[in-house]
Amino acid sequence: MTKHHWRTTAGVCALALSFLAGAPGARADVVTDANAKAADIASRHPATPISVRMMAIVQVSVFEAVNAITGRYPAYRAKLAPAPGASAEAAVAAATRTALSKLMPAQQTAIDADYQAQLATIPDGPAKAAGITVGEQAGAAIVALCADDGMVAPDLYRPATTVGAYVPTTIPAVAHWGKRRPWVMTRGDQFRPGPPPSLTSEAWARDYNEIKALGGKDSAQRTPEQTAIAKFWEATAPAVYWPVARSVVAAPGREVTDNARLLAVAGMAMDDGLIAVFDAKYTYNLWRPVTAIRNGDLDGNDATARDPGWTPFIDTPMHPEYPCAHCIVSASLGAVLKAEIGAGSTPTLRSASSTAGGAVRAWASVDEFTREVALARILDGVHYRNSTEVGSAMGKKVGELAVQSFPKPTR
Repeated sequence: MTKHHWRTTAGVCALALSFLAGAPGARADVVTDANAKAADIASRHPATPISVRMMAIVQVSVFEAVNAITGRYPAYRAKLAPAPGASAEAAVAAATRTALSKLMPAQQTAIDADYQAQLATIPDGPAKAAGITVGEQAGAAIVALCADDGMVAPDLYRPATTVGAYVPTTIPAVAHWGKRRPWVMTRGDQFRPGPPPSLTSEAWARDYNEIKALGGKDSAQRTPEQTAIAKFWEATAPAVYWPVARSVVAAPGREVTDNARLLAVAGMAMDDGLIAVFDAKYTYNLWRPVTAIRNGDLDGNDATARDPGWTPFIDTPMHPEYPCAHCIVSASLGAVLKAEIGAGSTPTLRSASSTAGGAVRAWASVDEFTREVALARILDGVHYRNSTEVGSAMGKKVGELAVQSFPKPTR
């Protein structure tokens, strides 16, 4: 796994993301502002699964802190003493800082800078002090809750080989991730799909030839717009996904606890999505396009021609191909957002990507957004179409479960 592929660095798209957070007509509150800053910091971690987990912990901490003040929902993952009258702004800032400090201490300077900047806008007094206290309690409680979720485990991946034959010696990413304790799923294999298509099937030949034509580094069949999509979704870290959620959260008239609740549900859904997809990836261990196409004479399919020098448009992630992780993350987020929007009108969804030079893209619907992510992974040369369809279907189930699992408001 290259750090390049798992990273969405802050520098190149910071201005674009700041623009999105404060776009004309958007009513950002303390929850959305804190989310933007936390996603920027979490995205500095080189491993996307770890940074996605980090954001789930942060957003659940923020919800618990705000809910202890407003009392709109039953206690969810932490039992905190009610704190009516406490400052929600201080609570959000303290919950975010507490969780991030424990999860990513290497970024303590940046974490503290954001925290102090937020506190400076809040008048001193009992409300501020009480907000800080409940925020710190919430962050500490959720971090402790997740301490034994299986994130840290021995690396026992066993490369497939024959005795004496060389295989690349970089160990694949997070082979244990599917065994983590989920937030809303019962276990990592709850939505495990069936196996990928047989290598001798028509479906395999279709997907093989499509990605060979469209996903190569020097493809002449990929259009300029398709290339722009491929570059945009090379980014995988939280900073490319959370602006899409904030496009919904920033709608006028929303209440702060509901914003915190929506971001918590989205965070848990995306984290569980990665648990589910890595369970499936390491169950089926399907080869990536670059391996398959360079060995096309070995798959037993007369409709697939070998290309010994084929190279994908982007660096191939260091884990098995099936299903598509980007697709399950986008679809799990998409399902949460569609449930929130309901029969109402969908705001324009926007995000920015560091791998596309800070370019901003927009989508008129959730489905348009999720379809683009799936297409991008074919155009990137790293996922077959069937894998994108299966990953998207899994994500939809995970997101819907996350929504259904969350308690209803009490008032």
